[in-house]
Amino acid sequence: MINDPVCGMELDMRRAGAMAVHKGRSWYFCSDNCKQKFIAKPEIYLGNARAERLTVGVMGSADSDSDQAVSNRARILGETIANDGLILITGACPGLPYECASGARARGGLSVGISPALSLDEHLHKYHSPADAFDILIYTGSGLMGREVTNILSSDMVIILGGRSGTLGEFAIAYDEGKLIGVLKGSGGITDELPDLVRRIGKDTGALLVYESDPKVLIEEMLKIYSERHYRRPSCFCIEPLSEGKSVC
Repeated sequence: MINDPVCGMELDMRRAGAMAVHKGRSWYFCSDNCKQKFIAKPEIYLGNARAERLTVGVMGSADSDSDQAVSNRARILGETIANDGLILITGACPGLPYECASGARARGGLSVGISPALSLDEHLHKYHSPADAFDILIYTGSGLMGREVTNILSSDMVIILGGRSGTLGEFAIAYDEGKLIGVLKGSGGITDELPDLVRRIGKDTGALLVYESDPKVLIEEMLKIYSERHYRRPSCFCIEPLSEGKSVC
């Protein structure tokens, strides 16, 4: 249970009347009335309740030969995630996820790498993966495919950019789990095929997809959707709310 920072009411976060993201943290309210009071003057209420930081998983091509314009957008994506106070999670691999992690690190953001390796030595020499863009490296020892599950489970929302079969596997996990998924349009790889693929899958998992070519707008739109409705059931492992929260205050 959590508390509304405005009125102090104890809440189940999935049945909260409203939710807001402020400086990367999730705040829950009994009603939209309390939410609007918080948004107007958040500094008054920040110390009144616990608020967890949201995590954004970025999954994409590990190839080092990506188009420079796409690499630049991946870096801007990481910078935006950091600027918004969100925690970045990647597979600690080279390529586009590394560019994203480098952007987040450059802006003082918190970057977490989920490594397929058992140790730093194996991470560097067996998987030929970087270690310099991460504040935290978590060694799963589960290999490339096993690591994908940890990536998705650890992310409140997921972004796909470029990628091939490995990224497709991560997308499939995120889609089946009902995650909020952002797709960086024009980044190549599987992103060009996802609209048709989702149509062919024809399966309602609760996943919501946001397609956008501008990294900054993509993050903005995803946070808007998450705070307006997706927070109620951010994955299929959450209990379905009995009903939407009612205005109380």
